[in-house]
Amino acid sequence: MTKFQGTLLLLAAGMLSGCSLAPLYVRPDAPVADAYVGITADTAAGTMVAAETGWREFFPDQRLQALITAALANNRDLRTAALRIDEARALYNVQSADLLPNLNGTASGARARTPGALSVTGKPAIGSSYQVGFSLASFELDFFGRVRSLNDAALAQYLATAEAKQSVQISLVAEVAKAYLAERGFAEQLILAQQTLAGRQRAYELSQQRFDVGASSALDLRLSETLVQTARVAQLTLQRQRAQSANALTLLVGRTALVDLPAAPLLSAENIITTIAAGVPSDLLMRRPDIRAAEQRLKSANANIGAARAAFFPRISLTAAAGTSSNALSGLFDAGSGSWSFAPQLVLPIFDAGRNRSNLTVAQVRTDIAVADYEKTIQTAFREVADALVARSSLEEQVVAQQAVVAAQTVRLQLATQRFDNGIASALDVVDAQRDLFTAEQSLVQTRLLRLTNAVDLYRSLGGGLTETGKPAG
Repeated sequence: MTKFQGTLLLLAAGMLSGCSLAPLYVRPDAPVADAYVGITADTAAGTMVAAETGWREFFPDQRLQALITAALANNRDLRTAALRIDEARALYNVQSADLLPNLNGTASGARARTPGALSVTGKPAIGSSYQVGFSLASFELDFFGRVRSLNDAALAQYLATAEAKQSVQISLVAEVAKAYLAERGFAEQLILAQQTLAGRQRAYELSQQRFDVGASSALDLRLSETLVQTARVAQLTLQRQRAQSANALTLLVGRTALVDLPAAPLLSAENIITTIAAGVPSDLLMRRPDIRAAEQRLKSANANIGAARAAFFPRISLTAAAGTSSNALSGLFDAGSGSWSFAPQLVLPIFDAGRNRSNLTVAQVRTDIAVADYEKTIQTAFREVADALVARSSLEEQVVAQQAVVAAQTVRLQLATQRFDNGIASALDVVDAQRDLFTAEQSLVQTRLLRLTNAVDLYRSLGGGLTETGKPAG
């Protein structure tokens, strides 16, 4: 190879690779504090990292594990997100095809009659032509990186779609857990309501007997009846709420019937991990796929600026063909029938009524929008983690306090009943004690549900739920 040929080869390689007019990408600074404001180190500390904790470890309830497994296999939103990845991958492959020449095989034949008035000999003539070969269809020499920038933008969109699918999975795991816990909460409250209704019904029957023999007043009887009807209303309300929560869980799971599920424990027996290490806000940039997806969308918008800038410069494309041609099919491959054509084209923008300038402005504005979206995603993630951390310690104490309230109300009802039986207190004291105990028991179930739901929210907001077990690879 001569020095001149080597120079031409290097020049051709440089022209094909092109340069890029896209701005150098710099990750925007995270618009949040370096630490969670108002949260102590003890509150943010924990024994496990959410992103490295599989959902089977975080949710030891086997019934919940079975539901999450079914949801990951059948949920339609997750299935759609997976198909979006296939779509984005195909679009990226379509765009990346422009980086290489497209070579086509061609074969054509034609016969035409020329009238005598137009013929050189003055007589009608019939001509034939046949051609076989290969063609290069308008391959653009990417001097200024327009095609490369479009390819980078498509790649970033594909990666953003993949991250979005992971975000959907994390949200799905959390939503299934929360829907399951909500259904369990309504089920426990319904059991309490049924037990309370049965007890009040027996008390009402005793009041009716006492009233019939003149041992109690009509007021006492109506008070007892009021308690019965109140418990019945609570039971009916909880039946409806439990059925609706079960329907919501079925929608998330994606199947109408699940058989052979393990027994469901009480909320008080749920052993969901609550000691999760929050780390520092900067950790969220790598742990949360929704933040990573927003950054990929920003990279895509940044690459589109390069394509818009390249539109101001000349565009050179090559069209070529090579093969054999003949006026007779039998002579198509005879010696000397070879043919070729080479047609380079240069297009230089001169006047486009501001179209290229407007396209560049659109690309720049879309990049600014992507920056704002990226920053908002980080701020939202920061708030979700901070809210869950604030609630974690207070809800633990709230459960203990509510348990003490239930214990105190239970003793109060016992004392009020004894005083009423001994004629010291009125039936109204017993009614108030029964009503307050029922309310305290329902509040205890709700508080336990809040504590467990908050643990799920913290797990999700820190990027947990993407892996089934153990630390994710890489």
